[in-house]
Amino acid sequence: MTRGGVSDPGALCERIGYRFSDHTYLERALTHSSFADGDARKSFDNERLEFLGDRVLGVVVAELLFNEFPTSSEGQLAPRFNALVRKEACADVARELDLGTYMRMSAGEDQAGGRGKDAILGDCCEALIAAIYLDGGFDAARRFVRHFWTPRLSLVEHPPRDAKTIVQEWLQGRGLRPPRYVLVERTGPDHAPEFTIAIEIEGLAPVQAKAGSKRAAEQLAAEILLLREGIVQS
Repeated sequence: MTRGGVSDPGALCERIGYRFSDHTYLERALTHSSFADGDARKSFDNERLEFLGDRVLGVVVAELLFNEFPTSSEGQLAPRFNALVRKEACADVARELDLGTYMRMSAGEDQAGGRGKDAILGDCCEALIAAIYLDGGFDAARRFVRHFWTPRLSLVEHPPRDAKTIVQEWLQGRGLRPPRYVLVERTGPDHAPEFTIAIEIEGLAPVQAKAGSKRAAEQLAAEILLLREGIVQS
């Protein structure tokens, strides 16, 4: 990887299974916001592409599930959908493609392990989907998503309940109020924030957890509470 661009776009395109007509899209998809250092590159990171790619991914995954599970209800499809489009799932695909190796980011973020962080890898994968969509159209993006997400459908045929869902159901079963997730603190730079979230439940001591996104911190806090109360076993 070079600081100026993708070290071997041919090798990466081989991994992706798509050849870009305009490699600027690929370069942008691989550029983390930390790479900017106060100059014109600030507008060249992958954040806007991530926004678009998330929506393209959602449409294709919804279509996949609709076709693959023709007898499933909306309530059965929704958790499968959420499991397939969540940041961790995108990060898994990014690792399969070794996207972290090709990313452009600041030396500080690199040294902090940025190439292995779920949030960064997930965003990069979503940005890559958008780059393919903009360069080759929806059909090209659909082929990419179908190729890398179809094998994952079997992993969510009976999707596990996440920690927040288990907490919610546990409280409902006891006629208690839903939990409150409260932002306690936000620290770190804009490109690598850390969120401390507290889960508050009536009659129980609150639990706090810290992670790189609010959603991850909420999940972690719920997991800690479940273990502490003996609702689940480690």
